[in-house]
Amino acid sequence: MKIAFTKMQGCGNDYIYVNGAEVKIEEDKKPEAVRRLSDRHFGIGGDGVIFIHPLSGGAAGQQADFEMEMYNADGSRSEMCGNGIRCVAKYVYDKGLTDKKTLRIVSCGKVKILELAAQDGKVKSVKVNMGAPVLKAEDIPVISGQEMAIAERIEVEGKEYKMTCVSMGNPHAVVFMEEQEDLDSFDIEEVGPHFENHMRFPKRVNAEFAKVIDRHTVQMRVWERGTGETLACGTGACATAVASILNGLTEEEVTVKLLGGELNIRWNREEDLVYMTGPAETVFEGEMELAL
Repeated sequence: MKIAFTKMQGCGNDYIYVNGAEVKIEEDKKPEAVRRLSDRHFGIGGDGVIFIHPLSGGAAGQQADFEMEMYNADGSRSEMCGNGIRCVAKYVYDKGLTDKKTLRIVSCGKVKILELAAQDGKVKSVKVNMGAPVLKAEDIPVISGQEMAIAERIEVEGKEYKMTCVSMGNPHAVVFMEEQEDLDSFDIEEVGPHFENHMRFPKRVNAEFAKVIDRHTVQMRVWERGTGETLACGTGACATAVASILNGLTEEEVTVKLLGGELNIRWNREEDLVYMTGPAETVFEGEMELAL
């Protein structure tokens, strides 16, 4: 079959976007299709695939305008992607699937509200209400002896780290590096997989390794479950901001510096809502022949 796609990225976190109303792939064949499309040598290349489904009528249509069905590069489903959902908003607006500048997009049953900033008929940036951070350990989930895992010790491959765990729709473990440690040279390829698959994370985990620059700025690298290191992770940036605030390291609005760019994250403690603002860009469009 021939699959029409749009390659998009937010801070270098790149996904392949497919209009689910036009491209029909059987559910049991989607994981294999995703693996082939995501392959950077034999496919299009990306951190995963996101299918966009317009919603109209019924309970789903009343709840949201569009559905985001997200897959990691290894074919596994993921609940949420902050960079990905911004690109979904740009996709549907730029292609004329909606003229709304405030959108409701649902992923795995959770609705996010997005505010679009457009210029010359094209979306340039998107502000996302990412909802309330989940801090209760069993709901993240993480196996912990405490109600919340804040600066909690974890041993990974014989080395002890302190992690703060947050769910922003998917599970995150945030580790703050010591002042003398160099985040740029940190061997995330070695450490990341051991965090992702550690026995304390029943659903695996996204691992963020962060360094506080000042009270308003945090540098971060991320190992995403099912994908590996990526240039950015929106939910990971949100989790890192929340973790830095919980540990008293920053103020409530933070610029998170990622390998692929910067995101502005604000945790409104009164509302208990996290807001993420960042770019969304189209890279290229095309068609790929795929035998399934």
